[in-house]
Amino acid sequence: MADISKTLANVTMGEEGIQFTIGQAGAAVSQGEPVYLSTSDGKYYKTDANDGVAKAAAVGIALLPAATNGYLIIQTAGLINLGATLVTGTSYYVSTTAGGICLESDLSSGHFTTFLGIATSTSLLELDIVVGGVARA
Repeated sequence: MADISKTLANVTMGEEGIQFTIGQAGAAVSQGEPVYLSTSDGKYYKTDANDGVAKAAAVGIALLPAATNGYLIIQTAGLINLGATLVTGTSYYVSTTAGGICLESDLSSGHFTTFLGIATSTSLLELDIVVGGVARA
């Protein structure tokens, strides 16, 4: 299966339990993409489950796009509309594609697992990030 397909213009925060932060992008980021915070420069980048534990460690999902060195609004918890059709009750994870979101079944040996949340409807994800910190066996 492929990453979820997002309509970027439809990415919005939900109405409950919203938490967010603001930060500087180290590279271009689109809304709806999970991001991690780089310890080397303090900037946010697209996550990637196939490029080491640090890059898989999502801290949130971008609500607005940003160019390199631009500023992001990043949702860190609560309901989020990803602008995609989700499967209610299904868990979603950081993908092996930079900035992508996938199902757990799309991850395999050597990929770093970061749980993003569970779909509470066909349009909303309850964002509750859990960073696994280890590669799948």
